[in-house]
Amino acid sequence: MSLTSILSAEDIENAVKDCQAPDSFCYKRFFRLCGLSSKTPQEVQNVFQMLDDDNSGFIEESELKFFLQRFDPGARMLTEAETKSFISAADDDSDGRIGAQEFQMMVLT
Repeated sequence: MSLTSILSAEDIENAVKDCQAPDSFCYKRFFRLCGLSSKTPQEVQNVFQMLDDDNSGFIEESELKFFLQRFDPGARMLTEAETKSFISAADDDSDGRIGAQEFQMMVLT
């Protein structure tokens, strides 16, 4: 399964272009622009599994740096500040990583 089996390639491209400049990434805007925030909980879960590179059940900081590149290989890496902000926005249990439920809540609310 690929991200384009859930999200349109055009929407992904637009979302990535919107945050090309360092420190311009806003997860809420990105989720809306790429269409993820309007998907079903199962589709969001499928996207989470694709973003969880090591299949640990969590997206850790090391994986999150490459978040945009998972959507478009030519995209930039997230900055340290963007990565930390992204984690803190979703990490409800303060374990320093984003679990599947935390990701789903972040995307759909």
